[in-house]
Amino acid sequence: MRPDAKAGRLAQLFRPALPTLASVGGLILLWWVAAVLTEAPRHFPGPQAVFAIMAAETASGALPYHLGMTLLRVVAAFVLAMAIGSAIGIALGLSRRANRFFDPWVILLLNVPALVVIVLAYIWVGLNEIAAIGAIAVNKIPNVVVTLREGARALDRQLSEMATVYRFSRLDRLRHIVLPQLQPYLATASRTGLSLIWKIALVVELLGRSNGVGFQIATYFSLFDVAGILAYTLAFVAVMLVAEFALVQPLEARATRWRPRAA
Repeated sequence: MRPDAKAGRLAQLFRPALPTLASVGGLILLWWVAAVLTEAPRHFPGPQAVFAIMAAETASGALPYHLGMTLLRVVAAFVLAMAIGSAIGIALGLSRRANRFFDPWVILLLNVPALVVIVLAYIWVGLNEIAAIGAIAVNKIPNVVVTLREGARALDRQLSEMATVYRFSRLDRLRHIVLPQLQPYLATASRTGLSLIWKIALVVELLGRSNGVGFQIATYFSLFDVAGILAYTLAFVAVMLVAEFALVQPLEARATRWRPRAA
């Protein structure tokens, strides 16, 4: 491949990311200006101080370790919540009787504060990973149930009848009829789930774990070190942004490639 063609291909790949990079750059510039005007580096540190801590913690290995522990809990709780919540939500959406019976349970779980679920999980199960991951998942499952229940209610009955006429197998019915219609609801539950789960994970770690981003934030809070708090917070936010742009959006685009694009 010629150098000019290779450069053009690289430019084409990175062009969609330019608005995002410009937005992030503008946010960092605004942060720096606000820190300079505030003139309170201990209470409102600038980006240079926060990035210096991030670099030092990365070099020591502390930041990758604690990020990894939190990420493992987030992934485990996310998979658990999506699997259980989707199954329950689809079942409730397809059965009026089941929905009438279990609807008060869903409403109850939706309104129980996350802090209460976390504390009870630690008391009943113990200060261990099972309680931590379970508490995170339980806080997310009701939201997935509600989203997928609405998706199941919106399924096109005529398509289901067509599948019956053509004698689709259960696997073909699920693959070609049900999942394509539920894809927007699954995407919504996944995207909101990631943002909610990692926030709950920090509270779980703050209250009862000896590692993770939440534990480090609690440590820096005890020292009134705002720069350290922001360093760990922004590091994990950066991980979530990478997951969004590198995994969630490409998977969503692949799942909806059959849809006609707007002009």
